[in-house]
Amino acid sequence: MAATMSNVDEIRDRVILGEFDVKNVHTTDYPGNYPGYDDTWSLQKFQKNFRIDVVQMDETSLEFDMVGIDAAIANAFRRILLAEVPTMAVEKVFIYNNTSIIQDEILAHRLGLIPIKADPRLFEYRNAGDEEGTEIDTIQLQLKIKCTRNPRATKESADPRELYLNHMVYSKDMKWVPIGNQADVFADINIGPVHGDILLAQLRPGQELDIVMHCVKGIGQDHAKFSPVATASYRLLPEITLMETVEGEKAERLKRCFSPGVIEVENNGGKVVAKLVNSRLDTCSREVLRHDDLKNTVKLARVRDHFIFSVESTGILAPDVLVTEAIKVLMTKCRRFLTELDSTEME
Repeated sequence: MAATMSNVDEIRDRVILGEFDVKNVHTTDYPGNYPGYDDTWSLQKFQKNFRIDVVQMDETSLEFDMVGIDAAIANAFRRILLAEVPTMAVEKVFIYNNTSIIQDEILAHRLGLIPIKADPRLFEYRNAGDEEGTEIDTIQLQLKIKCTRNPRATKESADPRELYLNHMVYSKDMKWVPIGNQADVFADINIGPVHGDILLAQLRPGQELDIVMHCVKGIGQDHAKFSPVATASYRLLPEITLMETVEGEKAERLKRCFSPGVIEVENNGGKVVAKLVNSRLDTCSREVLRHDDLKNTVKLARVRDHFIFSVESTGILAPDVLVTEAIKVLMTKCRRFLTELDSTEME
């Protein structure tokens, strides 16, 4: 690749955001491509450069930085989070009575999408063709509810909340029915829907539901209901460089071109001057490039090997547990690949 030594580092390490294009999008730091650079892969070099920094974490969401990794590995990790970390979800729905206006198929589909609070690591995958299920591979839930008139409602009332009892069916009405020794094994665990306020159906007097559900272990690759995350995404770390001093009204306009907190204005000797505060907060909208008098005052880029991951759990497992489980799945894939590679060489 014909490139001067002055911009080789930029080509290797930065994705440049231009007005009409994005440059350096492909990885080019493979062995022999740049004279004077040793790009051969080594475990020691990887261990030195790779790191994970947790930025923010709570019960349902996690933001962390993964630095020193190729985009292919980062994307593989994202896909594993979405589709290969197992959870428990409703698989079989036995409808004994449904006199509501919702069809059986629609209701069964709604029930399947309810996140179930149960640790999948404590269960096994159900064997193919096994219809009954056992205490080691199945969770049984029951939904039995009937709508009646409220005898205490006033004659003038027109509010269904006052007129009827049990007219709103929520996920909290799904009750766990232990199988075998599950009552003893999971005595300290409250198995059931993650959120109790998910509306399933609306009933009127005389209508009822009598349903039994079997939850099994599965992965999002088979069905989206098994996906443990509401979203798992990453973005490259933005890098914004002020190429010159921006003052006065231009500084105010420059501030408005970026996400809140990226650019601020300060009073410097009686002059209003733009100051870069936090590039990380920018969404890289490139709004500044629409202004002819501002587009040359900044340089927009992204750091190629710095990934900002955002993981939002559905609540089945904590987000840090999901990341740990995803790493285990990735390690298992690597071991399987090495095993296959060794067996091929032996043949």
